Amino acid sequence: MANSNYDYDLLVIGAGSGGVRASRMAASQGAKVAVVESTFLGGTCVNVGCVPKKLFSYAAHFAEDFHDARGFGWSIGEKDFDWSVLRQNKDKEIQRLNGIYQRLLENAGVTIINGQARFIDEHTVEVGDGHYSAERILIATGGQPFVPEFPGHEHAITSNEAFYLDSLPKRAVVVGGGYIALEFASIFNGLGVETTLIYRRELFLRGFDDDVRHFMRDEIEKKGIQLRFSEDISRLDKQQDGTLQCHLKTGGEINTDLVLYATGRVPNTLGLNLAQVGVETDQQGAIVVNEHFQTSVPSIYALGDVINRVQLTPVALAEAMSLVRHWYQGSYEPLDYSLVPSAVFSHPNIASVGLTEAQARDRYSKLDIYRTSFRHLKHTLSGSDEKTLMKLIVDKVTDKVIGCHMVGAEAGEIMQGLAVAIQAGATKAVFDRTIGIHPTAAEEFVTMREPVVES
Repeated sequence: MANSNYDYDLLVIGAGSGGVRASRMAASQGAKVAVVESTFLGGTCVNVGCVPKKLFSYAAHFAEDFHDARGFGWSIGEKDFDWSVLRQNKDKEIQRLNGIYQRLLENAGVTIINGQARFIDEHTVEVGDGHYSAERILIATGGQPFVPEFPGHEHAITSNEAFYLDSLPKRAVVVGGGYIALEFASIFNGLGVETTLIYRRELFLRGFDDDVRHFMRDEIEKKGIQLRFSEDISRLDKQQDGTLQCHLKTGGEINTDLVLYATGRVPNTLGLNLAQVGVETDQQGAIVVNEHFQTSVPSIYALGDVINRVQLTPVALAEAMSLVRHWYQGSYEPLDYSLVPSAVFSHPNIASVGLTEAQARDRYSKLDIYRTSFRHLKHTLSGSDEKTLMKLIVDKVTDKVIGCHMVGAEAGEIMQGLAVAIQAGATKAVFDRTIGIHPTAAEEFVTMREPVVES
């Protein structure tokens, strides 16, 4: 298949989830493929994202588990947490995964080129002292954390650095209102850090269902996290003892040991020299592509977080598969983003698939809303006052379930199964006919009979 006019049929910039999947699948179709990576194999998800974050979330949950165990007859002695052990064990697991990614690429026949890629022309990139040409070039460089500029912003860290802290702070301020902010606030709090969450708007989790947002506000406060809404930092001063003083825009100060900014991520295009070859980007810096991930330059494609559609690892994987099918199997079916399930690994967990109630009201004339909140069976003995929320949104005309939302233990695990049903077009009648597994929290999704709101 190799085109003798170029070094490779496909050159991929970025060895994250989307880039690795596209490289391997293209190579399996007989293409001669190379992938360029400047930092680490596996990208954000494996190294400074999904995987280490979930491991830290598990670690943070143990404090609650120890507390809950007493109600079940367990006597828990003196507890001690060693941050260095967690960090070192996490690093070992990440190194293992890096090795797996390297072997996957090598076994597929993909050439790995280490370094920063820079476009020379629409078919050529420069990496170090070398020039590499390809018939097609795919940009899969992902995103990176963003810290706004303000006096003292250099003293703040992002989620990238949080995974490699030398020691755990006694106090931490997390700035932001998205899922990363809630996850790290929950992690710090669960590990015994005095944690404050600052968000510049009235309520966090913008874009999530409003019932989820309000319910989560109440639950996270129960955990001891201090919430400061409609607030922001105007200046950050480092003190002589190494601590930080946060000056707030509304007046007042917060003294802390660490400030983590989780105020969004931006497409990682720095240094690619996109302007040199005329690759169009939008106002946020995301690469503009068509439904088949082709940029304004016909030989250059892009997918994943760098195109800023849905910033989730499984979406990048799906985009890669869609693109490879388009290239080598003649598929012209665009990727459907309408029912992408997602989870927030905060404490408690959040998971959703489909429309929020507000979105559904904009699109449908009549809705039935089913909602329940309850105390998990486990907590009848644990003594915890944590509650669970479940919600279904149903199009009253067709009876289809068009939205499903949950706050509670293992929400992501439960939602993954429900996402299959909703993708298949399940109606509320199908949910009602489904026999529940008792006693589980998940059975509540098939036992809600009476709508709480009709319109």
